[in-house]
Amino acid sequence: MRERSGGLADIAPYTLEGVPHAEVTTHRFDTADGLELSMLRFRRDTAGDAVLLVHGLTTSTDMFVMPEHRNLVTCLLDEGYDVWCLDFRMSNRHRYNVVPNRYTLDDCAMFDFPPAVDLVRAHIGDRRLHVIAHCLGAATFAMSLAAGRVGGFTSVVLNSLALTPRVPRWSEVKLAVGPSLFSMAGFAILDPRWGEETGSLRGRLLARAVSLVHRECDVGACHLLSMMWGTGWPALYEHENLDERTHRRAADLFGATGLHYYRHLHRMVRAGRAVTYRPHDPAYRELPADYLPPAAALDVPILLTTGARNRVFADSNVVCHHRLRELGATNAELAVFDGYGHQDVFMGRNAAADVFGHMLGFLARAP
Repeated sequence: MRERSGGLADIAPYTLEGVPHAEVTTHRFDTADGLELSMLRFRRDTAGDAVLLVHGLTTSTDMFVMPEHRNLVTCLLDEGYDVWCLDFRMSNRHRYNVVPNRYTLDDCAMFDFPPAVDLVRAHIGDRRLHVIAHCLGAATFAMSLAAGRVGGFTSVVLNSLALTPRVPRWSEVKLAVGPSLFSMAGFAILDPRWGEETGSLRGRLLARAVSLVHRECDVGACHLLSMMWGTGWPALYEHENLDERTHRRAADLFGATGLHYYRHLHRMVRAGRAVTYRPHDPAYRELPADYLPPAAALDVPILLTTGARNRVFADSNVVCHHRLRELGATNAELAVFDGYGHQDVFMGRNAAADVFGHMLGFLARAP
């Protein structure tokens, strides 16, 4: 255990101590555009259906295996599931986000999920396979599913965002001007660790400036995350929903990100739905220019979830549920969790009691 400011014992990064009594194996695979990605498989002596878990941008498998509270992987294992946690190119377990890149959400949909699903299938055969995905992991997975890049699932849970991104007004302003302003100021990435007084002098100065307007707590990484994502004090979660150890290790749980994902997200926010970033680029010809209409034709059961106090993607999934229904889809359900925001749906200390049961119940009743 390490110590951080405030005298609170910290939890080691990338720990798997939150999932005892499980066999854990690492599985690596390559994407068609040349990246090496990975998955962690958690299983016990008996395994029924398999579940693929997908994190959001700058988080990782760690959001599903936190030792501070009863986590999602443990809940799934206790119900007999064979659990696969994907760390795709957005994961802070890889180095891809700490160097400048031009990746878009289309790259994840096009290149990351197909080989991941193929790998899982190679191990589980024709057993039932469910998916639980979060944030931009949920959006890009939904895009891949709508594009026909992946399929054959028993059920899919998409938290906070799917195919109709909506953000608070101040967030939209940040998406519109932020990437250009930060680029002109010499920033190629944004990193919440700067709030821990690490990294470049420019980054540390930015963190101090952001903290001047965030007096809601004394965790610099929390302040930077509110600048990077959403609108609020804090933006990503409700403080009262977090174990204080979770709050103190925000810089470990959330990593750096490049600026280009913001550009694609801004284009989708302006369109009101998920659209390709470069629709005329032949490299992405297998992707639809507009992902929403083909998604309405999917027959897999989908549960759209969100926190009622979501200050990152607001009512995106409420709107997505409505839009899919308008387009004739009958397979989508909606669950809104009172008292929760964006990230605490998975990272909250009481999420197992308040949230996970709804998700597991949906998986269990899938035909």
